[in-house]
Amino acid sequence: MEKIDTKSLIKYKDGGVRMKGIPQGRYTKELREEAVKLVTEGNMSLIEAARRLSLPISTLGNWVKAYRAGKLGEVGKTRRPLTEVEMELARTKRELAEVKMERDILKKAAAYFAKESLPGTR
Repeated sequence: MEKIDTKSLIKYKDGGVRMKGIPQGRYTKELREEAVKLVTEGNMSLIEAARRLSLPISTLGNWVKAYRAGKLGEVGKTRRPLTEVEMELARTKRELAEVKMERDILKKAAAYFAKESLPGTR
């Protein structure tokens, strides 16, 4: 059985799992602006917006704080932006981890139902 790369997952106390965002916290200016709009102009809480965008809550909170101080444009200027290839690789890695989790769930479900359908096991 293959192991899932648990370094790319964030586990919650309730048993849920969330994929990490883009590696090393490098995000496009457009993503930062849209994420902040979800919180400031939309009717979405900080936590809900962060989960939907697969962002750390603290990161989105820092962006909202910078936006309210009028300094959102300065966030991330010191970092080299991700190339399209790096962003595609990060997206593909997240997608692969998700597909592996789904496969493992289906394997367990198939084994459960196969066991249940055997005569004399009920």
